[in-house]
Amino acid sequence: MPVRTRFAPSPTGYLHIGGVRTALFNWLFARRHGGAFILRIDDTDVARNVDEALEPILSGLRWLGIDWDEGPGVGGPHAPYFQSQRSERHRAAAAKLVASGHAYRDFARPEELDEERKAAQTAGLPFLYSRRFAAFNEADAARFEAEGRQSVVRLKMPREGSLVIDDAVRGRVEFAWEREQDHVIQRADGSCLYHLASVVDDHDLEISHVIRAEEHLSNTPRQAFIAVSLGYSLPAYAHLPLVAEPGSRTKLSKRKLAQYLKNSDFKQISEHGTRIAERIGLAPEADTFNPVIVDFYREVGYLPWAIDNYLALLGWSYDDKTEFFSREELIAGFTLERINSSPASFDPKKLWAVQDHYMHALPTEEKLALMLPFLIRAKLLADPPPAAAVETVRRVIEASGDRLKVAGDILGYADFFLLDEPVMEEAAVKQRLAKPGVRPLLEQAAERLRLVEPFAPPELEAACKQIVESAGLKIGDLIHPIRVAVTGKTVGPGLYDCLAILGRDQSLRRIERALPLCS
Repeated sequence: MPVRTRFAPSPTGYLHIGGVRTALFNWLFARRHGGAFILRIDDTDVARNVDEALEPILSGLRWLGIDWDEGPGVGGPHAPYFQSQRSERHRAAAAKLVASGHAYRDFARPEELDEERKAAQTAGLPFLYSRRFAAFNEADAARFEAEGRQSVVRLKMPREGSLVIDDAVRGRVEFAWEREQDHVIQRADGSCLYHLASVVDDHDLEISHVIRAEEHLSNTPRQAFIAVSLGYSLPAYAHLPLVAEPGSRTKLSKRKLAQYLKNSDFKQISEHGTRIAERIGLAPEADTFNPVIVDFYREVGYLPWAIDNYLALLGWSYDDKTEFFSREELIAGFTLERINSSPASFDPKKLWAVQDHYMHALPTEEKLALMLPFLIRAKLLADPPPAAAVETVRRVIEASGDRLKVAGDILGYADFFLLDEPVMEEAAVKQRLAKPGVRPLLEQAAERLRLVEPFAPPELEAACKQIVESAGLKIGDLIHPIRVAVTGKTVGPGLYDCLAILGRDQSLRRIERALPLCS
């Protein structure tokens, strides 16, 4: 049968890095085999669904280039693609399971189930429901209803034997039926639970391969039992390794933000992200400011393919040396057989290195297109920006070279070019300007810079070297004070590029304004 994979997120929050990895692997497998990738929204848990969370899921996948062939906004022959809109199919399946004897109506009250559970615990035995409130015929149901009881529908799981599946990642996996509970598949109000809904929808959408996170492995017995009992063919299963915390085997969790921000592994990207967030008005306590969700990387200015490339390496490898792939190369090389079953440790430093690789290789015009929106959002540029300002930013990008690691870095490298006066950082002034002898040195530099022709980096560098040589100083004694005088900070593009981009008049004005701050 044709390859059809699916990603089925619940709209209960922003896209988790682990969820994105699952979506990516499904997408890669479908593209590798010329199949279809389906996006289905599993929104049966009404109490936890968040309407505002759906759009970030859709936009996040689009940003990453993980496009779907069927699903929300696209449509398709198997619509609807929202699980909540398929409830009639789920209820019909529950009724069929009851009619065939593979499920039953259960009238047990919560406290009665608790009694059995506690008794098993006291006896040191695994809990297995006695089914004493099960109604296997209409007479039993009528008797329980006369007592004012309400019923749910439970699976009548086998109590002997085992289920064996051939998992594409984990190989042969065996489950003893005696360990399986009679799971509830339909609530008293008639709504159906995830496990039944997922099996029915996978069948209706003709899903050939269920590629999902390791945490769903324990769900497989009840879902396989449902599928076989309904007369469905089982899909191929592939359970992906856990996406774990850095250097750990513990699942990466978006609820541990405070803990991660103190973690040395996250320190670089979190502090870097904080600086950018402050400039664009994104509060560090915002939901999107979390390096465990994909929106964080979009907000900060990572490249989507850098995220994809890195996530592909979380549990999968082409060989023992290849780390960087084009879109086409990754699709062509992706197979389930190359997925490792061991937990995959999320490494923020490695992600940073992958991002740096792709940003460094990006042409200037593409960097410009990515970075202008950050300057507009920070109100350093008008929208749309004037052509002269765009040209200034282009020159800043070229001068900054590989200093620009993510698109949001432009905020710290272009701001002093776009402001009438630079914001003088107090620490920079104290370190570089408030020192004995700096003022006369800057005055001498200003006089020399008035005469440099052309006002370009090579000539500016030669002029500065002449000044320090005649004064018996080191070049750093001059260029550091000039940098702070014209930019207000100690870091940025090369000084000679800064002066050339600002131009002679602006550079001299800024040096003159900085003189009162000097010793």
